[in-house]
Parts: sequence; structure tokens; C-alpha cells
Amino acid sequence: MSTTPLRKPDDQSEVTQGTVATGRAGHHGVLFAMCLSLILVVASVSALNLALPDLAIDLSATNSSLTWIADGYTVALAALVLPLGAIGDRVGRRNVLLAGTVVFGAASLAASFADSTTTLIAWRVVMGLGAAMIMPGTLSTITAAFPPEQRAKGVATWSGFAAAGAIIGMLAAGALLEWYSWRAIFVTSAAAALLAAVAALVLAPDTKDERPPPPDVTGAVSTAVGIGTLVFAIIEGNEQGWTEPAVIAALVVTVLAFTAYAWLGLRNQHPLLDPALFGVRGFRAGAITVLVQFMAVFGFFFVGLQYLQLILGYSPLKAAAALVPVAVVVLPTSQTTPHLVRRVGMKATMTVGLLLLSAGLFVISLLDVDSGYLPFLGGLVLAGLGIGLSGSVGTAAITGSLGRGQQGVASAMNDTTREVGSAVGIALMGSIYGSHYRSNLPGSLDQLPSEAAEAARDSAAGGLHVADQLGARGTALAESVKSAFMDGLSASLIAVSVIVVAAAIGCLFRAPKAPPTSD
Repeated sequence: MSTTPLRKPDDQSEVTQGTVATGRAGHHGVLFAMCLSLILVVASVSALNLALPDLAIDLSATNSSLTWIADGYTVALAALVLPLGAIGDRVGRRNVLLAGTVVFGAASLAASFADSTTTLIAWRVVMGLGAAMIMPGTLSTITAAFPPEQRAKGVATWSGFAAAGAIIGMLAAGALLEWYSWRAIFVTSAAAALLAAVAALVLAPDTKDERPPPPDVTGAVSTAVGIGTLVFAIIEGNEQGWTEPAVIAALVVTVLAFTAYAWLGLRNQHPLLDPALFGVRGFRAGAITVLVQFMAVFGFFFVGLQYLQLILGYSPLKAAAALVPVAVVVLPTSQTTPHLVRRVGMKATMTVGLLLLSAGLFVISLLDVDSGYLPFLGGLVLAGLGIGLSGSVGTAAITGSLGRGQQGVASAMNDTTREVGSAVGIALMGSIYGSHYRSNLPGSLDQLPSEAAEAARDSAAGGLHVADQLGARGTALAESVKSAFMDGLSASLIAVSVIVVAAAIGCLFRAPKAPPTSD
């Protein structure tokens, strides 16, 4: 990940990143190893979503705690992927990736023994640290290994697995939860980390910047602080109220941190991520597209899986299988986007992809308690088409805006926008869902014993568990909890679908028509 994005590389760095990058494994071996590591990172964002109902009961987790359990990982990953990618440039990308698999695997194993939400959140943060060490080298190795004429196909495959990896993680988690507890997900993640490390060690070469620039400490600190405080403000703002001092302070720190990043970055000869890059139309359009796509996708997974389990009554495995149509649509669609972009242009492909994604989310927002799966499936297919188009072309726009010697920073930006989008999406949709769920619960809840009433307010899973224990008397409570859940689901999906439409309009007017090219 080059930290000097506007610097043209010399011939030496071209040889290092281009010819040597394929190593003895060839293009296919590198692609396999990097996509395997990518799946490990992405699957860990989504896999635990299937266990949220069990966690709500087993650890007495509130909606806010569940959001932090899901988001502790993505916040750490989003905040640290840039500086850890820069370290990889200095000491070797594969070296850092391998170290990341060790950290990731050890934290996963430790998380399987967690006995409180606080402990589990802490280990999820450490897992995010390991993931931030793994992630940067995946795309930058692929773009460096593939020649320009094959790079779009390699990026499209990477992008397809970035989306499908979430489904793969959920299917694996669903299968485990059929026979084991949520702790088995973390044990399996640790084993998968070992497998990814072996594949990277055998198939992928170690590349690094032969002439690394000085480290940008201020850039690393300001971006990490800005991302972390932004997510904190979103989650706690909906939980505690937006006028709470802690929330206001977090928002102020967020603004100051990103202002410092831009001001200092423009004055730094070797910034971690040059703010001037956002003046490149293709780079900016690609970053916005990827960010809102992942915001929508992982926010949807957070609430959508609970719909399948709590409202439709699906088992974890059946719920995961119900989302497979997304992967079935995304993978072939992402493979066809290079051809589609050549035919109709990047702007049209990007805009249509975002509009399809928004339409799919809006369709699902119209569901009620009795809608069933088929309308849900219709929304999934629309969203899957949008994800396949927008994700692939967004990534290609970022990587294509910069030269071969700048693919490290392109990879870093792509990774950062994905993870920031995931973290913000989970925080935003989880918080909107949680606040609407609580506000739509009936006043009759106060007639229950205080412990039961509190469990129902904490989460829909807790409310349905209480209703189950009441037998016939719990029927009315179950209906009220499900209705409140659907109100929260609908509100969160509408909010994000509006954001995606706004991004589509921005791309329509500001994105370049022709795809950028790098050499």
C-alpha cells in the first residue's frame, strides 16, 4: 500500500510489484490465496449475525450490546486498515497478513470462552485488529500480480467474493448453530485462519515497497479516531439520545479528527491517504459507491437475518440458506460488469447498480409480519443485481484511477471504504431499528414483572422468549413484539435506501462516463 499516491514509481518498483508478484503459484494461485484470506475477513463480519438471537438470551444482551458485538470488529478493521497496510508496505504484505491470521485466530479462540457481552466485544475488537492486518494485502497483491489487460477480471473476482464471502460465512455459521452453540463459530474461525495462513504462505509471494516513505503518524491517528468516534456517536446517539454530552462530544471529535486529516494530509509530502485523491472523479465516485453499498449490505444482514429467524421462524441454517440467492446473483453479475462497462460506460453501470440496490431494500421495507419469504426473495434478487454491478465497478473505478505503483493506496482506500461502510451501516441500521422497536412496544408491557419487561425492551429475541414462557397468555405479547420489530426493520431499511438513492444521483451527475485506466 503505497503511502505516496501521487508519486510515479520508478522501474525498480514496477518490477517488484508486477513481475515478481505472481511468484511460483501463477495468477490463479495468488487469486485463490488472496480470496481465501478475504473470505475469512468478510465472513467474520456477517457470520455472527445469525447468532444474535441466541446471544440476546444467553448473555442477556441488549440491542445496543448486540450492535457493538457486531460492530466492534468492523470499527477496529475500518480504523486500522490504513496504518496497518502502510506497515505491510515496509515489512512485507504477506508477513503482515500472516501475523494478522495469528492475531485473528487467537482472538477468535478466546472469544469462544466469553461469558459476558463486554468480554465478547473486547475480543471482537482484537479480531478486527487481526483482520486489519490481513485485508490490505489481498487486493493490492492481486492488482500488482495481474497485467493491465487482466486486472479488471481479477478485481471483479475479488469483488464478487467480497460480497459472496458474507453469505459463505453465514452458511457456515448456520450449519454450526444447528448442532452447536454460538461459541462454535469462533472456534471454526480460528481453524479457518490457520488454513488461510497456510494458503498465503504457499501460494502468495511477499511484496513490499522498496523505497517506503516516512510514516504518517498524524494521518493514522486522525483517521482511526474519526472512524471510531463516528460509529460510537451513531450507536449511542440512538440509544441514549443525541443531546447527551458523550454523544455531542463524540460528534465534535469526529469533525475535528477528519478536519485534521484533511488539513495535515494536504500539507504532508507523504500522507497516509492523500486527501487530494478525492479530487479525482473516478476515485471519488468509486469510493462513494463502495461505501454506500457496504453500508446497505451489512446493515441489512444485521436486521434481515433477525427477520428470517424471529418473524418467519427459520432455523439459523435455513435463514442463511434464504440469503444464498444474493450470492447466486452477485457472482455472475460482478463477472459481467467489465464487459458492461465497456458497452454502456462506468457512470451508467454504477448508477443503475445503486438504484437496483435501493429498490431491493425498499421492497423489503414494505413487508409486514405476514408477508412471508417470497416478497423478501424479490427484494433480495433486486439488491443482489445492484450489489454485483455497483461493487465491482466501484472497486474497478478506485483501482483504475491510479497507476500500477499506486495500487497499494487504491487497495487501502477500497478496504477502508468497505469497512467504514460496514461499520456505519451496522451502527445506523441497528440503532434506527432498536429505537423504533422500543418506541413501538405497547404500554401493557409494564404489567409484566420488571425483569420480563426489561428483557422484551432489550431485544425482540428476548421479548419472544418471554412470550414463549407465558404460554397462551404470551400470544398477544408475541404479536406486539413482532409488530414492533417490523416497524424498526422498515424504518432502518427506508433510511439506508434513501442514502443509496442519493449516492446514485451523485454518481449520475459527477462520475466519469468512461472507466479510468491504469498502467
